[in-house]
Amino acid sequence: MHLPILYSFRRCPYAIRARMALAYAGVSYELREVTLKNKPKEMLDISPKGTTPVMQVFMEEDFIVLEESLDIMHWALEQHDPLNWKDLPEKSLAIAQQLINTNDREFKLALDRYKYPNRFPEKSQEDYRQQAEEFLQVLELQLQSRSLTGEAQAFLIGDQQTLADIAIFPFVRQLANVDIDWFLSSCYERLQQWLKWHETSAMFELVMQKFPVWTSDQEAIVITP
Repeated sequence: MHLPILYSFRRCPYAIRARMALAYAGVSYELREVTLKNKPKEMLDISPKGTTPVMQVFMEEDFIVLEESLDIMHWALEQHDPLNWKDLPEKSLAIAQQLINTNDREFKLALDRYKYPNRFPEKSQEDYRQQAEEFLQVLELQLQSRSLTGEAQAFLIGDQQTLADIAIFPFVRQLANVDIDWFLSSCYERLQQWLKWHETSAMFELVMQKFPVWTSDQEAIVITP
């Protein structure tokens, strides 16, 4: 049976979190790196919306298409979930889901406007950053929560990395890099540590390897975590 095929754009935060979930789950797949200015026909044939990531998963006689990064992440956990992320306590699961929802809806909207203020001249870049900071403050407070050991917890949901960390990290990273000097001098000390931990992790280094843009005549690139 053919390995799953992932159409991905290396710097896209949605694609980053999908690749990180696949790495966590130990799922091997064929990577097809695309350029958004010249999307391959093969990708558009299965997903006309034309955004990354898109995963094609082969069944016995057919295939399914996962067009959203969260769908890919949840599918990966269904294949293998070594730290039992799916079995979080009900309260923790609810907090994780709320954080991801806020990230994907409100924070992403402010982030896009902060990163590209010329496209949104209705307000200043600083105004958009302040909007985004509402979520940064939530994350900072979450990281300041006390774990079972009495220390500030290392991750968003307790003392181990979960789906919430992976789902949110690429977007915080994107915001930090708009003005890294501001971010590093800000009051979000726990968030800075959390971000650095993820940026220097083996998982992140694995999924951020550079590969040439895929063409139909090149040999398949297989990612094996």
